[in-house]
Amino acid sequence: MDTDVAIIGGGLAGLALAEHLHRVGRDVQLFEARQRLGGRIDALNDGAAFDLGPSWFWPGQHRMAQLVARLGLGVFEQYAKGVGVYENAAGALMRAPGLVSMAGSLRVTGGMTALIAALARHLPADRIQTGQRVIGIGKGSVTLEQGQIRARHIVLALPPRLAAGLRFDTALPPGAVAAMTAIPTWMAGQAKVVATYDTAFWRLAGLSGDAASQRGPLGEIHDASAASGQPAALFGFVATPPGQRDNALCAAALAQLVRMFGPQAATPRQVVLRDWAADPLTATGADQTPLPGHPAYGLPRVPGNLWDGTLHLGGSETAAEFGGYLEGALCAAETVAARLLATPAR
Repeated sequence: MDTDVAIIGGGLAGLALAEHLHRVGRDVQLFEARQRLGGRIDALNDGAAFDLGPSWFWPGQHRMAQLVARLGLGVFEQYAKGVGVYENAAGALMRAPGLVSMAGSLRVTGGMTALIAALARHLPADRIQTGQRVIGIGKGSVTLEQGQIRARHIVLALPPRLAAGLRFDTALPPGAVAAMTAIPTWMAGQAKVVATYDTAFWRLAGLSGDAASQRGPLGEIHDASAASGQPAALFGFVATPPGQRDNALCAAALAQLVRMFGPQAATPRQVVLRDWAADPLTATGADQTPLPGHPAYGLPRVPGNLWDGTLHLGGSETAAEFGGYLEGALCAAETVAARLLATPAR
């Protein structure tokens, strides 16, 4: 198999790039190691899609706004009516009227997986191959578990740390792998617990679903209900560090939801833990240490012009704007697309 552009990684950055190139007539093949598309975008499906990865984008992130509009997807604001709840380290609860940390943030109707599905529908089925783990890459070639392809350009639409772990059959410039490894993968150390319910009982009690806790195991909690409010859900970011999360965490999280929202929280339709730090297609050993804040992302200078401009880094963490976020994934795809389209198709 030959192609003009081989994209490694079927998350938002890779899919957005593939869809853009296909739309303007460039020959492209996308390869994803997982059996599904989306990368860090995934969902629990229980009458609606509840995000297990990124949930929001924000006003002013014009790439996301334009993409969801072009794809015909709905958008709604994060639920923020009512009172928040705060739990201190001793377990004492306080009502917190100003606790609406994600007020004004935006969600996609049907969850972020609807964005992935819509992009995939704009690509011919034979342009996307899932379950294709990359064994090695060299200038002009990609070696997969099931064979080898030739490509004029190769795009690593992956977190740089994951890209650095690939086998490079053509040598990279000195310091390139170290520079890539030094870039933290956003969200890789995180875990989320999602609990689904028939109704948003906390709303009926005048609560927003927003909560913060110093006791845990969930440090930050939000309403994750569908756009209509039903089915309903709460989700929380796990405060327990990677490596200390076990099978008892879901039970502990439910007990916390009962403390903070009442006895109806004890009987969810489903409760699911998604530990991204335990996913080898998301996190490396270097990602097991929690980040103190959002890193200053962007394409490092050290890799430079890789393989005479035929190897490109294109994950969200390489974006010049909003690195790590969904908007950053689209920014990275936009940057790589401009570079590729500046060269004539073969």
